[in-house]
Amino acid sequence: MAGLAYGSGRQALLEAAIRVVAREGLRGLTYRAVAAEAGVTHGSVRYHFGDWNTLVEEALVFCAERSVKGAELTSDQPGFEEFASGLVSLVAAAPEAQAFQYELTLEARRRPELRSAMERVNDTYRAAVHRELARNGLTDPDLAEVVFATIDGLVFHQTAFGNTARTERAVNALRSLLSASARAE
Repeated sequence: MAGLAYGSGRQALLEAAIRVVAREGLRGLTYRAVAAEAGVTHGSVRYHFGDWNTLVEEALVFCAERSVKGAELTSDQPGFEEFASGLVSLVAAAPEAQAFQYELTLEARRRPELRSAMERVNDTYRAAVHRELARNGLTDPDLAEVVFATIDGLVFHQTAFGNTARTERAVNALRSLLSASARAE
């Protein structure tokens, strides 16, 4: 095995874990599978993460942080014209990251120890949506929840079916609805 460049190990292992889960489901996530995906020995995975739960939780946080940033849920521009401007391209470029999160969401039904990590990740997305809506005068937390759920559903459908045009149209419609709501406030 060629191994990883110095300093890139942890991130490469997280990315490998995400790809393994997206491809094989959570049941396929083993030290050996991650190591093979990353091109290292399985001892490297144990060295960096210690146990399976730590690997899963760190991969989830890593994935969610990249997704929140990449989806561009927040903007410095007033209004909603740029809201979620990176969403479609994020999912198109890295559908495995979204599949990984949905795999964990469903697995959390069977493994209560994953539930709190998934709730924290969803709270991160909710907070980003809430901040952007509030920045533009929409402070209703129920509206923020509806927008979060809408975005989550759009990402799910694009991840599952790959229809970027449909997602783009829906994001544009969501922006129009939010702009109209802000004008009505």
